[in-house]
Amino acid sequence: MKKINVFVLLMLALLSANTLVAQGKLELTIKNIKEVKGTIRVALFDNGNDFLKKPIDSKVVKVSGNVASVVFDKLASGEYAVSVIHDINENQELDKGFMGIPKEPYGFSNDARGKFGPPSYEESKLVIKGDVKASIKVE
Repeated sequence: MKKINVFVLLMLALLSANTLVAQGKLELTIKNIKEVKGTIRVALFDNGNDFLKKPIDSKVVKVSGNVASVVFDKLASGEYAVSVIHDINENQELDKGFMGIPKEPYGFSNDARGKFGPPSYEESKLVIKGDVKASIKVE
């Protein structure tokens, strides 16, 4: 009987430890959508090495107005960065023109802007501890 009680206590301790791991939610509002067509493609990154290369999660929402919302939930506390593309022609990529200059609207968390290219992970990162609401302007 003592072995069963110890086992039950151990299991309860492990279960409660899992609930103590902070899980947060990132609610994004994408603003400044000028053309009401296409999709908004949102990518979530958790480190600088993978930034703009390998997202840990992504979402695609159909544009139905000048504002769109996306939610990433069950996020561990930590640093994250977001990139947004308004894929007007729905070809699943950011169209670029002369010298690689984007032809479709895009944005980053913190409304970060790079000088000659995209901003860095450091400029774009958000700290998630619990629930966070953020907005991104696409330009």
